[in-house]
Amino acid sequence: MSVIRKPWVRPVFTSHRTGTNKFGMARQRFWRSDIDGVAVEDLVAEHGSPLFVISERRLRDNVRRLLRSFRTRYPRVRYGWSYKTNYLNAVCATLHQEGAWAEVVSDFEYDKARALGVPGSHIIFNGPYKPRPALEKAAREGALIHLDNLDELFVLEDVARQVGKVVPCALRLNFDTGYAEPWSRFGFNVESGAAHDAARRIAAAGVLKLTGLHSHIGTFVLDPRAYAAQIKVMAQFMDFAERETGAAIDYLDIGGGFASRNALQGVYLPTDQAVTSIDQYAETITQAMAEAVRGRKNWPWLVLESGRAVVDDAGSLITSVVGSKRLPDSRKALILDAGVNLMFTAYWYNHECQPTRAIDGIAEETVLYGPLCMNIDVMRSSVWLPPMGPGDRLVFNPVGAYNNTQWQEFIQYRPAIVMVQESGTVSEIRRRDTLATMLEPERLPAALATPFPDGLPE
Repeated sequence: MSVIRKPWVRPVFTSHRTGTNKFGMARQRFWRSDIDGVAVEDLVAEHGSPLFVISERRLRDNVRRLLRSFRTRYPRVRYGWSYKTNYLNAVCATLHQEGAWAEVVSDFEYDKARALGVPGSHIIFNGPYKPRPALEKAAREGALIHLDNLDELFVLEDVARQVGKVVPCALRLNFDTGYAEPWSRFGFNVESGAAHDAARRIAAAGVLKLTGLHSHIGTFVLDPRAYAAQIKVMAQFMDFAERETGAAIDYLDIGGGFASRNALQGVYLPTDQAVTSIDQYAETITQAMAEAVRGRKNWPWLVLESGRAVVDDAGSLITSVVGSKRLPDSRKALILDAGVNLMFTAYWYNHECQPTRAIDGIAEETVLYGPLCMNIDVMRSSVWLPPMGPGDRLVFNPVGAYNNTQWQEFIQYRPAIVMVQESGTVSEIRRRDTLATMLEPERLPAALATPFPDGLPE
């Protein structure tokens, strides 16, 4: 009788480490071979690794869900796409096709929106620094200018006199909701009375017209009650401004900050339990709005600027394993061809990462390093993965928010970005950087054109 012997598998011993809880570490349970029906290997063969991939279908589904959730609960909702979250032309154009305005925080982003065909009247101009030429352009083109400080207010007054018309504007407010740390560096404080003084100044100057109020209470806000508290304070200030200064407030802009389906470091609950759904945000916010404007003849617009919740899970990063090693503490480590210069959000999220094929073997705790010659280049400090080696690939998701605006040309070239369109077509929406990309802005003085002149000692 023949005996069938199973292949030997090296045993893995995992000690309990600080940072885990009684449930242990989250284990990798799935693998992903395609993105929207397009094989990962085909994408890499055509465009290389690493590679960012944007899903047009997911992007459209997300913004439609957001607008449906709010507009079925409140009659006047306007959505401004947050350019700083991801200002790739293809991403912005997709969202503008869905009816999104542009929410920008710099002259660069303003010009980008105009270059995409967004009219000035559909641009919300936020941010703590707006150069005078940008304010002049925004005033002429009818943008919604949100004032951040008194100096900016004074400049806009002078711009209004220069262009010869009364310029509509909004005040950015900051205050304590009791649910999130106050972002007091932006806008005019309500509790101190600075916001009230600014509203009075606008009315007294006679060249500006206060038509809106704006507030952004934080980022990745998990408790929707924070927004209810925010709206209550903004509505009280609206009543003051209209009663005391004669302003007519047309909109309340509550900014963004909605969480995406990402795993915030330090939160042990699964994202399905820890992250608030869009419907939950919408229900709490619209109820607060309805309560705040009850009895008013004209209900103000509710303006949203959500970025992360719309684009994050529409973006993926494909990366390849280029090396492996065993760390002194016995953990497995993999070296990837993508680092934190591309995925800056690795510093505060435990991004889900999945192999692109089924891999036999026992999963073990693994550290994922990038290719940078920097000790802080850690893509995941701990993740459970099956045995992987050079040539294997991982897909990180969600990574669509902030990574393509905060990435750096550091040590490695920035990779290409493609979009899988609803039709199934794969379009390159940003080329991979090359040496020519790097050298084009540089200028070499003539005296340095020969770095190694004759006669140098060996």
